[in-house]
Amino acid sequence: MGRQIEYSDLEPGAIRSFTSAVLNDLRALEQMLREEWIEEGVRRIGAEQEMFLVGEDWRPASLATRVLDRLGGPPFTTELALFNLEANLDPLHLSGRCFSDLHAALDGAIAEVSAAAAREGARVLLAGHLPTLVKSDLTLDQITPVQRYYTLNEALTRMRGGEYSLRMEGVDELMLEHDSVMLEACNASFQVHLQVGVEEFPRLYNTAQLMVAPVLAAGVNSPLLFGRRLWAETRIALFQQSLDTRSGTPHLREVSTRVRFGNRWVKESIAELFEEDLSQFKVLMAGPVREDPFELLRAGTVPSLDALQLFNSTIYRWNRPCYGISEGRPHLRIECRVLPAGPSTLDEVANAAFWIGLVLGASEAFGDPAERMDFRDVKSNFLAVARSGLGSAVRWLEGGMADVRSLILITLIPLARTGLVRAGVEPDDADRFLEVIERRVSTGQTGSEWVHRSLAAMRGRGTRSGRLAAITAGTYNRQQEGTAVDEWEPTEVSEGGGATRSYRRVGQYMQTQLLTVDENESVDLVAFVMDREKIRNMPVEDSEHRLVGVVSYRSILRYVGGRDELPAGGATAVKEIMGRDPVTVTPESSTLEAIRLMRDRGVACLPVLDEGKLVGIVTDRDFMPIAYDLLEERLASE
Repeated sequence: MGRQIEYSDLEPGAIRSFTSAVLNDLRALEQMLREEWIEEGVRRIGAEQEMFLVGEDWRPASLATRVLDRLGGPPFTTELALFNLEANLDPLHLSGRCFSDLHAALDGAIAEVSAAAAREGARVLLAGHLPTLVKSDLTLDQITPVQRYYTLNEALTRMRGGEYSLRMEGVDELMLEHDSVMLEACNASFQVHLQVGVEEFPRLYNTAQLMVAPVLAAGVNSPLLFGRRLWAETRIALFQQSLDTRSGTPHLREVSTRVRFGNRWVKESIAELFEEDLSQFKVLMAGPVREDPFELLRAGTVPSLDALQLFNSTIYRWNRPCYGISEGRPHLRIECRVLPAGPSTLDEVANAAFWIGLVLGASEAFGDPAERMDFRDVKSNFLAVARSGLGSAVRWLEGGMADVRSLILITLIPLARTGLVRAGVEPDDADRFLEVIERRVSTGQTGSEWVHRSLAAMRGRGTRSGRLAAITAGTYNRQQEGTAVDEWEPTEVSEGGGATRSYRRVGQYMQTQLLTVDENESVDLVAFVMDREKIRNMPVEDSEHRLVGVVSYRSILRYVGGRDELPAGGATAVKEIMGRDPVTVTPESSTLEAIRLMRDRGVACLPVLDEGKLVGIVTDRDFMPIAYDLLEERLASE
């Protein structure tokens, strides 16, 4: 059901003209809604599968264009980064054994991509985030060379007026800045579509908003980003921040973000959502306008409404309203965008069945939730489960609180089954996939929980990059088995493939929680900190946070030994004893290059600089686990 529309113009005059075209399309849609052009009484479902390409080292493989050349086009298409691909599955009628059919189609599509990727030396991985991805993988030379992606980056960056900032807190904390929209390439989703009618749209869309929280709670699969343990579904925070065009303001002014849950219930029609978006968000870029929708309507022809659809593609609602044409008839859809890719295709189709069943079943059982809940509570539920998954409590109908696991098991799974069966789905087909949800929720083993359990099982073994490679390899290996995540055993460090495959770049294992010191700081204080924290080297920065030196425990010892020759009273500044012009590396430097550099220059640590800024440090101690693994592999090969 996905459709790519080209756009490339950022010139103000072109954008004004295109804005007029969007308004024209919106008025045409409103006329079509009034005059009953929209298809009714038909339920179709569909899905879009985003995926990662990884190499033998479990790192991102930038081979998308070559893999697509082998595939030959639709239903496969590009994504933002060269290590991402997307498959658009054909829509199916919601009846019979449609979810088994969807599962077979999904497995078939992934098998096609996997075969093409294998010829290029890559594998296909389904995950909300790729654990081995690092910030240096997100440069603009990794963007897919298609004009709309360059234009999107330019438009969003121009509107943002500066760097993209991330700040997230979970078990760990992540704070960073990036210079492009490529942060969005960290995400991969499984997007589900449900065709609905005109009159029922408000009730079903509002129900989709209510039900997205429990569905996401059962489906979280993205707990890691750049090695940090953050939200149960970190995609939610990352997607919002990576496409956020708002800038800071000293005033108490509320400004909406383009990635959004929404601010209110729908009252009358789908047009309200398009009207709200057009009133709150600027048109980012212009595309070709090939039709006059009113001229086509007068001729009895269905307009494609390309301008409205292009604008809608730049507003990222978690439940997105969609207009489309199928078999010559225009229709309306709700697209659920909250679900992550993975853990397995069986899990993904189970998530789709759960969401679709709930939208239909709960809307019949509960009526329009707009009459029974405050919208702010529904939005709060969504953010709560994104952070904590099945460990969340949510506010439910009439304002009562509910444990989300109990709510799913006792109330929502039966409602979803009723909704599917009444729609015409075979009971055993509904049961097959809803039982996957029931087992996952009963055991508590979501994709995110499996990652956490695997990390706990590997605690103290190998390096962080080795453990992340093992998580990636373990995910891939279990996906090949076709089982649901509730049956997965924790991964082992050895699944990552060893040192020669996992430890290739400094950025994969450098220390990023840094203690630094200002060049004018007291040596006595630095000695105290180094002793307390059991560290042997500290980077030294100037007042503008530029690296100017390194102070080592050896320089501290030399200072202590010759103290009577220096100013009394502990007034000596670090800059008087530090080593200047330190040897540095970048996150992209290879492991062997770093080891040789330390050996040849006789240094015990290497500050890591990215675009001149200090982002990490590696020491000789960091190389010991790697050296041990390399030695083991060498002995095994002999």
